[in-house]
Amino acid sequence: MKFITRSIVLGVLGVLAMMAALGYSPLASASPAAGPERFELSSVRAVRPALVNTIAALKKGDLAEAKADFDAYDSAWNGIEVYINTRDKNMYTELEQTFQAKIAKGLSSPAPDRPSLIIDTESMLARFDDAIAMVEYGQPLNPLYDDVARLRMVRANLRSVTLALKTGDVAKARKSFAAFQDKWSTVDALIKARSADSYADIEKGVTQINQALMADKPEVDQLNALVKGVTDKYNAVVADDTKDARGHS
Repeated sequence: MKFITRSIVLGVLGVLAMMAALGYSPLASASPAAGPERFELSSVRAVRPALVNTIAALKKGDLAEAKADFDAYDSAWNGIEVYINTRDKNMYTELEQTFQAKIAKGLSSPAPDRPSLIIDTESMLARFDDAIAMVEYGQPLNPLYDDVARLRMVRANLRSVTLALKTGDVAKARKSFAAFQDKWSTVDALIKARSADSYADIEKGVTQINQALMADKPEVDQLNALVKGVTDKYNAVVADDTKDARGHS
C-alpha cells in the first residue's frame, strides 16, 4: 500500500513538473475570487438588451416597438460610446456610422424592410458582442473615462428632452427630464469639482425647467431655450473631462 501511495504521489508530481515545463500553472488557471465588475464592462453590457429587444420586436412585426427599442439603444449608446471610440476607432465607426445609421434610416422609412432590418440588427448585435469582448479582455482604461461615461449617461436624458420637445411630445419631455433629475445627484459632484459656476448655473436651470414643465401647456420655445442653456453648460464640463481623460491615457 505504501508503495502504491508513493507511486501515485510521484506520478502526480511528474505530471505537475511536465505542466510547469509547458508553462501551465493550475493555480494561474483557477478562476480569481469574484469581485465587482469594472464599471466600463457593466455599462457596455447594459446596452446590449436594447438591441436584443429591437430584434425581438422586428421578428414579431411590431415596428413601433422596434423603433422605441432602437431609440433606447441610441440613448444608452451615447453614454458608453466613449469607451469604444477610445479602444477601437474603426469598431466605433462601424457600429455608429454604418450599422446604427442604416438601421435608424430603415426604421424611419415609410415602408420599413423588416427582413433586411432583422439581418442588419443581428449583424450589429454580433459586432456589439465583439465590443463587449474587447472591453472584457482589454486592459482597464484610465479611470477618468468612467467619469466621462457617467456624465454622458446622465446627459442622455437631457438629449431625450430636446428630441421630445422637437416633436411636441411634452409628456415624454417630462418623463425624460424626471429621469435626468433622478440621476443628477450621481454626477453633480463631478460637475461642481470641475466648475462651481457651471454647477450653479445648471442647478438654476433645472429649477427653471421644472417650473416650465409644470404648466398645463408649457411654452415650448421657452423650454427649448432653458434646456439648451443647461445642456451647453453640461457639455462644456463633459468636453473638459474628456480632454483630461485622453491626456492621461
